[in-house]
Amino acid sequence: MIKLHDKYFKPFISAGDIDAAIARLVDEISNDLGDEIPVFVGILNGSFMVVSDFVKKYPKPCEVTFIKLASYEGVKSTEDIQRLIGLTQDLSGRTVVILEDIIDSGNTLAEVHRIFKNEKVKTLKIATLFYKPEAYKKDFKLHYVGIEIPNKFIVGYGLDYDGLGRDIPEVYQIKETQHMTNLVLFGPPGAGKGTQAEFLKEKYHLVHISTGDVFRFNIKNKTALGMLAKSYMDKGELVPDQITIDMLEAEVEKNADAHGFIFDGFPRTDAQAEALDKLMESKDSQINAMVALEVDDVVLVERLLKRGKTSGRTDDADESIIRNRITEYYNKTAILKDYYSAQNKYFGVDGVGSIEEITVRLSDVIDNL
Repeated sequence: MIKLHDKYFKPFISAGDIDAAIARLVDEISNDLGDEIPVFVGILNGSFMVVSDFVKKYPKPCEVTFIKLASYEGVKSTEDIQRLIGLTQDLSGRTVVILEDIIDSGNTLAEVHRIFKNEKVKTLKIATLFYKPEAYKKDFKLHYVGIEIPNKFIVGYGLDYDGLGRDIPEVYQIKETQHMTNLVLFGPPGAGKGTQAEFLKEKYHLVHISTGDVFRFNIKNKTALGMLAKSYMDKGELVPDQITIDMLEAEVEKNADAHGFIFDGFPRTDAQAEALDKLMESKDSQINAMVALEVDDVVLVERLLKRGKTSGRTDDADESIIRNRITEYYNKTAILKDYYSAQNKYFGVDGVGSIEEITVRLSDVIDNL
């Protein structure tokens, strides 16, 4: 991601895809115009990169000129179009192709048609690299379109956000969920994960989503997902990942205004991690880090046996069961460690010491994300 002024933007269209789209536009337009010598008109400021790369690829003689219009304030296209630089040559009888960087509302295009209404050009054609069909409100024909995109604000490749971003060779899309921190919190049995999750959610105003709690809530309240999950559990079968993801998505939706989430107990496999990534991407967000509390097995066993004296949990009272649980954790976590390490998102934190000391270590990781 990149940050421009107060907004965050995520990668959207690569430089390679942009180059391929321009090459297609060049082929279409040159085939249509044949041996005519067209005048390509760029709309400043945004189209300077498009025009430059386009004419470098254009295989036949052509002329180039620019007009300058202004229509954006911040991230919104305004109705008020200002003509800052007009035409400086006679285009009577000429074939003119407008080269736009982007067409969204069509307001700028309406001004272009007003400009050329009395110019007595032979033909006026409109070409645009990017086109937002959902936003387009005019009836003017678009003759050539490079890439259709959703109605979200973009920067890069000549497009800016309050003056910044025009120089970026790729295109980035605004990240609508601007300031969200999402963590996958892991730790072996006895690492103190639950205790630390409580501190972290209070300190960073995050929502703690425990898979176990989510399952219990849905089953207790007999939701459709809860009943579906229970039907698998009653048969001794694993609950399909999609059901779990649907439950988690419902929890995320309940807390749409959250500053972020701590996911506890999920994911446990690569497939689940990929599913969680897709879920967060659909919410215009992402997992920022997997934070794993690391504690020696000897310490874990001691903690759990001590806890078993008061917790009443049978799996905290038998050392062999405890060691099996720890082994199972490592087998599962090793897979996910590789998954998140490949994204530079895995952070191991020393889980030995006082609660306060461990909280400070976790906070250092989160503060540096």
